[in-house]
Amino acid sequence: MKAGVFKFIVNLWPPLFFSGIKITYLAADYREARVTLKLRWYNRNYVGTQYGGSLMSMTDPWYMLMIMNNLGRDYFVWDKHAEIDYIAPGKTHVHAHFLINDEILDDIRAKTANGEKYVPEFLVEIKDDHGHLVARVKRRVYIKLKPRAREN
Repeated sequence: MKAGVFKFIVNLWPPLFFSGIKITYLAADYREARVTLKLRWYNRNYVGTQYGGSLMSMTDPWYMLMIMNNLGRDYFVWDKHAEIDYIAPGKTHVHAHFLINDEILDDIRAKTANGEKYVPEFLVEIKDDHGHLVARVKRRVYIKLKPRAREN
């Protein structure tokens, strides 16, 4: 699917839309994405800052989707694990940047070539409008070459 169409559709997906999460940039090759979580009355926590669950949610599908779109249908790709380290309260809109490159994709292909699973870890920094760090999220993605792809 073309990145522009995908971006339009995913921005309407209820779990993101109703949380105030929006993908603001998606590269045509699915190798870079930027996501914003707007601070709204409906997604603030008790003390008026960004709700921690929304901070985690804004990082959820991106690496999985970016890898899937770069590796193709010959691979199983699933989000496997995530952990968050809250650094400072999010008092403004917050932003996250996701990036994959040829080196990452080549590493995945090499480590899954014989049918082994591979679970690389990606670090996402969530920053506020002023560039201050709000949270760090570690995301692990399960990747495995499908059996029929290994046979060909």
